[in-house]
Amino acid sequence: MPEEYSHLCVVRAFARWIVENEPMTSEQFLEMFRNNLIDIGVDHFPYGTHSFRRGGCQWLSVERRWPLRQICEWGGWSQEFTHLTIVKYLISLNDNPAVDRDDFFNLNHPPAFVCPACNRSCHCA
Repeated sequence: MPEEYSHLCVVRAFARWIVENEPMTSEQFLEMFRNNLIDIGVDHFPYGTHSFRRGGCQWLSVERRWPLRQICEWGGWSQEFTHLTIVKYLISLNDNPAVDRDDFFNLNHPPAFVCPACNRSCHCA
């Protein structure tokens, strides 16, 4: 990436943050992230830090195979599981278990949305 676009590179920003060892609050991160979105012409309004927290939670569960209690401790959530906060981060109404992991970024894979009328992938709804 050319130097004039270095402000858009997440890897460079993260590396600079580590080297400089400057603590960053979630508010500072969000402001910088939203500014970067504005710089590339993307509406910043729908984005917040929650997406990163949810993505981190899912990554720790699926890729790193962390136990739920450890994920709760990392996220600062109750480990009593009475409010099931952890479930809100691990499972979403947007998740579709019918899609194979290998097809997540396969642009040639047909959509796997389930029709609410017939409970299959179709166009009748």
